[in-house]
Amino acid sequence: MTAIADNVPARSAVPSAGEPAIAFLSVDKRFGRGGASVQALDGLSLSVPRGAVYGLLGPNGAGKSTLLRILAGLLTADGGDVMIFGEAAAPSNRRRLGMLIEAPSFYPFLSARDHMQMLSRFTDTASLIDPILRRIGLEKAADKPVSGFSLGMKQRLGIGCALIGQPEAIILDEPTNGLDPDGILEMRALIDELAHRDGLTVLLSSHLLDEVQRVCDRVAILQHGRLVAEGGVAALLEREGRFWMSVETPELLLKQLGERAVAGDGGVYLRIEREQVPDLIASLVGSGVRIHEAKWVKPDLETVFLSQTREGGR
Repeated sequence: MTAIADNVPARSAVPSAGEPAIAFLSVDKRFGRGGASVQALDGLSLSVPRGAVYGLLGPNGAGKSTLLRILAGLLTADGGDVMIFGEAAAPSNRRRLGMLIEAPSFYPFLSARDHMQMLSRFTDTASLIDPILRRIGLEKAADKPVSGFSLGMKQRLGIGCALIGQPEAIILDEPTNGLDPDGILEMRALIDELAHRDGLTVLLSSHLLDEVQRVCDRVAILQHGRLVAEGGVAALLEREGRFWMSVETPELLLKQLGERAVAGDGGVYLRIEREQVPDLIASLVGSGVRIHEAKWVKPDLETVFLSQTREGGR
């Protein structure tokens, strides 16, 4: 893909030591009054590292859109603080963010180029229009009215409009909405390049857990306006892993291990810390258990998500 601009220098994205790009500190938001009110965010705190692709996950009603709208200045929090590059959120530093919040809306009679030209006047970045149009795959449709665009094309244009001001961080709400499989692959590559080549911070919300697992460095999982899990994707998957064994007498092993073990996939699954596995195997072999196969099984992000958000889960 083409760089955002071949002839215009990007803003510096050199991080201060340890300083996150975006931080939410004990943010509260309630809608309505009295017994019918809804607590959308309940003392939520999380930090988005600079230069990372950070995924925001949660079931409908978890507070994701509310959080992003507060970041964008479209809603006011009832309590807590929002920090952008080390300073309290304000119109001046929100200009350092490119945002695509919920479904993008456009003037149907204007073209993609027209929309980007309007926005570029505020930031003196007209020279970025053609490179961005190429990068989002709308170069050939750049001068056609948006009324003829598919949902996926409008989504691409929304991302292009978010990039026109040369942001240091970009906020994307369901960026793959309406894209076909090829479009999803291209969007994945674009997000990866924005973060890992161009140095932008990417905060995205998505229901496509497989895509989040592929593209994000870290994720936060929300439930009822609270943070229920957060960390590097690889670390979360490792933490939720299970140990599986194929043994000669699984029924005896299940009886021996009790509630820690369940039958599955022709063997026995066991909830155990990974560092405890060698001692377990040695103990079982010493007690006469014949083990044919043993392996640590990592789940996918969907499994982690469901374990954290289902009612009664951990």
